[in-house]
Amino acid sequence: MVRWSHGGRSRALIGSLHDTVCAVSVVVVLPTYNEAENVRRVITDLSCTVTKPSVLVVDDSSPDGTAGVVREMMAEHPQLSLLERRNKTGLRAAYVSGFQAVLDLPGVDVIVQMDADGSHGPADLDRLVAALDAADLAIGSRYVGGGGVEGWPWYRRSLSVAGNWYAKRWLSRGIADWTGGFKAWRADCLRKMDLATVQSDGYAFQVELTARALGSGARVVELPITFGNRTIGQSKMSAAIAVEAVRVIPRLRRYAS
Repeated sequence: MVRWSHGGRSRALIGSLHDTVCAVSVVVVLPTYNEAENVRRVITDLSCTVTKPSVLVVDDSSPDGTAGVVREMMAEHPQLSLLERRNKTGLRAAYVSGFQAVLDLPGVDVIVQMDADGSHGPADLDRLVAALDAADLAIGSRYVGGGGVEGWPWYRRSLSVAGNWYAKRWLSRGIADWTGGFKAWRADCLRKMDLATVQSDGYAFQVELTARALGSGARVVELPITFGNRTIGQSKMSAAIAVEAVRVIPRLRRYAS
């Protein structure tokens, strides 16, 4: 079992990750909270991609036993590691913890972020990683030609469209899907960011990372994906996350202007 408690670093985790990435330079950081019924399928599907990435699951002490499912799978999936955090402190904290753990390792060229609820198709991973031959950040986009969503109720679609319109109004840098969470990064691009100073969560977290990348001069491309609505479990989206985005996005203009 690999365990890393929030607030302290475990050599066991770092050693395990080092072993898995020696031959694989792509690492997927997969935050989870109450995704026991979804995480098994996502990890299995990732192992079937051409890229065959290492996977770091960052679990915020899910009461449904998500971490236990991951520990069971580690025996059959040597590329899999687990970072357990003591508390549920939001998407930003989970991703930053995972990114920092991976960026500490030698030999990591690409870091991928994606949802664990099945809404992001692991089959799209290979295209995103390949796009980094000519880019620093590849975004799986719902709002470029060929992209789309499936199974969303009208209010969820409306909220997403409005959020992207609002981000483009303030940031206006030609990005179609500011709030998308399926991204492949060149590790060096993430290293340039001061991740410890990222403050946003939810929608705004995704917007802030892309804005910071643009502000650092990164080459950004968008590839069409189909975003599927989760079929198991409950969405983490809330009114508070949407309100935060409205408040925070105007402040991000300093990065993307």
